[in-house]
Amino acid sequence: MLFPRLLLALSLTAGLAGPASADILMAINGPMTGSYAIFGDQMKRGAEFIVDRLNAKGGVLGQKIAIMVGDDACDPKQAVAVANKAATAGAKVVIGHYCSGSSIPASDVYHENDILQISPASTNPKLTDDAATKGWKNVFRTCGRDDYQGVIAGRWIAEHFKDKKIAILHDRSPYGKGLADATKAELNKLGVKEALYEAYNPGEKDYSAIISRLKSLGADMVYIGGYHTEVGLMLRQARDQGFNAQFMSGDANATDELLGIAGPAVEGFLFTFGPDPRKNPAAKETVEAIKAQNFEPEGYTLYTVAAVQVWADAAEKAGTVDMPKIAEAIRGHSFDTVLGTLAFDQKGDIKDPKYVLYEFKNGKYSEVGP
Repeated sequence: MLFPRLLLALSLTAGLAGPASADILMAINGPMTGSYAIFGDQMKRGAEFIVDRLNAKGGVLGQKIAIMVGDDACDPKQAVAVANKAATAGAKVVIGHYCSGSSIPASDVYHENDILQISPASTNPKLTDDAATKGWKNVFRTCGRDDYQGVIAGRWIAEHFKDKKIAILHDRSPYGKGLADATKAELNKLGVKEALYEAYNPGEKDYSAIISRLKSLGADMVYIGGYHTEVGLMLRQARDQGFNAQFMSGDANATDELLGIAGPAVEGFLFTFGPDPRKNPAAKETVEAIKAQNFEPEGYTLYTVAAVQVWADAAEKAGTVDMPKIAEAIRGHSFDTVLGTLAFDQKGDIKDPKYVLYEFKNGKYSEVGP
């Protein structure tokens, strides 16, 4: 590592302990185990990197930062338990969660305990919409929203598959169903009606029955609202059955791990995500430094770095890490981050979010257009 770390590991089975030599406690809560652990690792790596940098420069407001890591495994109940542990430990800010189905219930705990929450990855609109409706001021995210992402996906599908058979699948989760519904809504708004809209059960190993149904339907386009583990299996099993429809999904597939699951069947797969922050000039030094640690800062790594940067800068502007002044500072200023300049609306969403289309080609994913 480039700098010494102050890291307090936290899991649901670990006991609580306060940071020994740091004054500000930050919780990184996400899926450190389970099917989506790759994204939890991205969050952890991104947070550790930028906290090391901040501490090397004296910390925030003259105080060092300690990290506690909470594993929610993308399970709502576990997320609430992790949130309560962070509150009990005295965390001032939570960077998390990854899954919307974790962020939304955990946000109740953070509100009750005046803890700032910044998710780098939870895209379901309900996270900030519900908080705003309740008058909460502590919930933010550095990623976009599914109602924006779904518009981009829906428009692209309508343009390229208007007179074809379109199937829409979702995994019933707040993220997967929310994204599928947003994509469906945009399609229907544009006068395009899907041939199939159906849920599947996440966590299964065999989706051949769904693939057989899609094949019998003669689907030309299959849009999946779900995570890379199930999407990868569907791609592979579709190839095994000789079903060659165009598959498409959302940002939860922004990982090279998809290739390991789908194999050659990943070729040509499309998904929406924000413009690759690794190409942002503002992120160049950070990307190179993280790569030097033998870690590729893909997916939500830099979104997590940006979340910590926003918090740290806002704390300096507010002169405190306490609510609600720091939340007011976040809404009242713009911030230079590895994602570029970020500003937030009253709900806690970034202003003017961008989504682009990615394609897996030759085993790697890259942007192919707006």
